[in-house]
Amino acid sequence: MSEPSTELVHLTINHIPVAVPKGTKIMQAAAKIHIDIPHLCYHEDQRIKAHCRLCSVEVTGRRRLYAACSTECWEGMEVHTDTPIVRNTQIAILQLMLANHNRDCLSCPRNQNCDLQHLVSRFNILRSPLPSVVRDTQRIVTNPSIVRDPSKCIRCGRCIRACKDVQGIAALTYAHRSSDIVVTTAYDKPMEATDCVLCGQCTLVCPTGAIVERDATQRVLRALQDKSKHVIVQVAPAVRVALGDAFGLGAGAIATGQMVTALKLLGFDKVFDTNFGADLTIMEEGYEFLDRLQHGGVLPMLTSCCPAWVTYMEKEYGSSLAHLSSAKSPMGMFGAVAKTYYAEKADIPAKDIVTVAIMPCTAKKAEAQRTGLGRGGQPDIDYVLTTRELIKLIKYVGLTFRDLPESPFDSPLGEATGAGAIFGATGGVMEAALRTVVEKATGKPLDAIEFTAVRGLEGIREASLDIAGRTVRVAVCHTLKNAAKLMAAVRSGTSPYDFIEVMACPGGCAGGGGQPIGTRRVVTAQRIASLYEIDRSLPRRKSHENPEIQKLYADALDAPLSSKAHNLLHTTYQAVPPAYTF
Repeated sequence: MSEPSTELVHLTINHIPVAVPKGTKIMQAAAKIHIDIPHLCYHEDQRIKAHCRLCSVEVTGRRRLYAACSTECWEGMEVHTDTPIVRNTQIAILQLMLANHNRDCLSCPRNQNCDLQHLVSRFNILRSPLPSVVRDTQRIVTNPSIVRDPSKCIRCGRCIRACKDVQGIAALTYAHRSSDIVVTTAYDKPMEATDCVLCGQCTLVCPTGAIVERDATQRVLRALQDKSKHVIVQVAPAVRVALGDAFGLGAGAIATGQMVTALKLLGFDKVFDTNFGADLTIMEEGYEFLDRLQHGGVLPMLTSCCPAWVTYMEKEYGSSLAHLSSAKSPMGMFGAVAKTYYAEKADIPAKDIVTVAIMPCTAKKAEAQRTGLGRGGQPDIDYVLTTRELIKLIKYVGLTFRDLPESPFDSPLGEATGAGAIFGATGGVMEAALRTVVEKATGKPLDAIEFTAVRGLEGIREASLDIAGRTVRVAVCHTLKNAAKLMAAVRSGTSPYDFIEVMACPGGCAGGGGQPIGTRRVVTAQRIASLYEIDRSLPRRKSHENPEIQKLYADALDAPLSSKAHNLLHTTYQAVPPAYTF
């Protein structure tokens, strides 16, 4: 990436002088002086598209309007963002969009959280004078994770860029031309029948309700109101540092205590911590890595916590599935323990326990339906809600979230270490594993508990360390586009690494596809910083030091990788035939 220019250019925007580095776009220059130029296709984490033209501005001495998102500032430029021709152009564009947009806003999942709706309100457009030309298309509901509504698509291209540029998959694309252009999949296949991994990054950037998570809030509410059921909930680490975004607490605010209180007020019988499952995952995955390392197992071993990554492996690298750890994800392990160990301890029949998982991820909805995550035909996880869906529930009940008192997680599945907390950050799984692996391999306490070499937001990071006299090389990456770079060497047998962590979403779970709308890289970084703050604040920071984990093994599992542990906490994978043959 090239270094930003130190040369400044001077211009005025609405007669306000501003100096910006050479190469700055008008959009960023205006933001510097607190002017928000309207836009829809523009997204600060994506490359410039300049499709919608809502960001048109007038430049003194020039005949045509310029797109503020793509036009660089020049010396002496005079920009005007609110002249009659600019405003009339923007209103006309919005009216054209409304004419080809399903306007059932009151029943839309993005009602009051829709960029188009906000702009229409901002420009005081009460109705479009143009006749409706919206096509009568049905919502596409074919998988557990993502719902598409083509009647609400404004063809901005954000979802296409997220899928292609971030994940390197390109499951979504444009089809047809001119007024017939649509965003769809190749041959209009259902998303799950393409190379799509249901990561949800498309839902996170869509400015309208065209692509959203599949909502399960009503089913969860019905379960909570069923007095014959014991309803428990687990909450992933990345949720507690994102939930506050929707309630004015600021990006990255740690809202653990208020979150637990809110869930109890919603009616959950027990509120547990997925971080417990993360500690359990480290015990199984960490010992699995040691076993492979010491006994000639398949290396490099790949982490298996991220469901979008696992699906990607099954679809794209079926011949390399032996490299994946067989350990279930923290959510999966928690569900298995909840329907067996917890059910026995609480003296409640497993059939009467409803398990709900609050996740920062849309792919978790599909993971919960995998055949390996259940027993006797019953799932270990009954419902998965995204962070966005939890926000809906809290607002539905009318809780003033920011004023709620703090409450602790319930026992026994609410005890967790700092190692579990950092699972929500890219590099966190690797660091948590190394804290346990190194101590167990050497029999000595760690000299330094923080493995900072695997932290950060670079696409691929690597580190080498000595474990019991052996040099072990590890790598960490986030986004599937980066994963493909590492997998090319794994598939060819030339990978220099012993252990690789992959998270599909940018920044890991902190930037997951189920996080609040408005998630950006800068926000993800703040959430990650908060997860490390949680880690530092806890008395125990190594998974193997969790007393409830120790008790679980003593009471029910014997030891990591035992036959009991393997039957309950491990799974298998299945290669998926290619979606396309071209």
